[in-house]
Amino acid sequence: MATARTFGPEREAEPAKEARVVGSELVDTYTVYIIQVTDGSHEWTVKHRYSDFHDLHEKLVAERKIDKNLLPPKKIIGKNSRSLVEKREKDLEVYLQKLLAAFPGVTPRVLAHFLHFHFYEINGITAALAEELFEKGEQLLGAGEVFAIGPLQLYAVTEQLQQGKPTCASGDAKTDLGHILDFTCRLKYLKVSGTEGPFGTSNIQEQLLPFDLSIFKSLHQVEISHCDAKHIRGLVASKPTLATLSVCFSATSMKEVLVPEASEFDEWEPEGTTLEGPVTAVIPTWQALTTLDLSHNSFSEIDESVKLIPKIEFLDLSHNGLLVVDNLQHLYNLVHLDLSYNKLSSLEGLHTKLGNIKTLNLAGNLLESLSGLHKLYSLVNLDLRDNRIEQMEEVRSIGSLPCLEHVSLLNNPLSIIPDYRTKVLAQFGERASEVCLDDTVTTEKELDTVEVLKAIQKAKEVKSKLSNPEKKGGEDSRLSAAPCIRPSSSPPTVAPASASLPQPILSNQGILGDE
Repeated sequence: MATARTFGPEREAEPAKEARVVGSELVDTYTVYIIQVTDGSHEWTVKHRYSDFHDLHEKLVAERKIDKNLLPPKKIIGKNSRSLVEKREKDLEVYLQKLLAAFPGVTPRVLAHFLHFHFYEINGITAALAEELFEKGEQLLGAGEVFAIGPLQLYAVTEQLQQGKPTCASGDAKTDLGHILDFTCRLKYLKVSGTEGPFGTSNIQEQLLPFDLSIFKSLHQVEISHCDAKHIRGLVASKPTLATLSVCFSATSMKEVLVPEASEFDEWEPEGTTLEGPVTAVIPTWQALTTLDLSHNSFSEIDESVKLIPKIEFLDLSHNGLLVVDNLQHLYNLVHLDLSYNKLSSLEGLHTKLGNIKTLNLAGNLLESLSGLHKLYSLVNLDLRDNRIEQMEEVRSIGSLPCLEHVSLLNNPLSIIPDYRTKVLAQFGERASEVCLDDTVTTEKELDTVEVLKAIQKAKEVKSKLSNPEKKGGEDSRLSAAPCIRPSSSPPTVAPASASLPQPILSNQGILGDE
């Protein structure tokens, strides 16, 4: 595994690059030579036939006046014989080593491309990126599109800036690092996606490379996936402007993303709170952040770093390893929450943490009881599929919620009960016709059956009161739930058919409008 060079002022001298011809293979009627390029701890392979070497040589002779006789001669007879191929492998390796030794500083562009420096080597990567942005940068910024970049490219830019070299060492104005910095200062929509396993033909583990995002000054939306959050620096520099953030397949805790500096302090508090007790640091909040997607990570808890995102409205924590719901009482503006596919087994006291929630996705957990949902009076959409709910009595906990419109209970044990749909709908009493169960609109026939079930239930209650005259009538009859009260001046809210959390907009189409 390739290890990344570290950040910081103490840097080793840049290692010499090497190129070795390590083998060959016959493709159709010609031989392809396998070249292994080494740059410090990074290695990659490139494949070329002899004619590619010949083309390279011709260009270098014309552009850099190298010796015409440096390249091994071309053979026609027996060109694919094993002995000739082995000799040529050695000769071509000597040729490449002499070229690299002849240009120890800036590698000629044609040679750099031949050895795939633009894919794997720091100077080559930044030069290629700078040229791309020189040609297309203004167009990309004007269109307001998401700009996709890899961790290796960001690592290369970070390393270049750390080295403190001239921004245009090659002398080609198109490859000036300034084109990158000008672009990153103005970019609003960024996507950073790593790769699983080695990158391309190299030994570079792209997802483990460190990089610095502080070169971006105007970000409104960021998506990061398959990177190591512990190695990402500078994201907090976007706190004043960032409205939408997605970090997936990258973190082991929320703190790594929201307050990476927390590890440096024993005690910290968010900016603007009343300080109680000893505090070693006051951390600025993510003042513009309203949408946060932290799905598909390895979180075991919702930690206190949520104090730093007070304006969050949409929060996705699905596909983690959460055991309990905690600390969300700090998010007063939260209305859409996705906790699906975690390890939640209890919802007790949930209403004390989710007072204004409208959409709640709890699919794919370990829930057997719904008792903690009975006071979520603002709830409109609720997804409970793929849990362990067995008893119809549990549905009564949500049957009295006055605003609930969409409920999903698919793939729970109770969903195989005979007349499951009508028995569930009956729990909503007079509001049964307003509830969409399992993404299916309630039919007139089902409503007729619900009326019959309600009549039977009422008869049972009357009989129970007659047989127990001293018993006071219960106040929370599930068959007469109060309707959701809406302002008379506004039409009813049209809720989405799915109760899942709306995802951040991260495609090149339909980007958030310019501010």
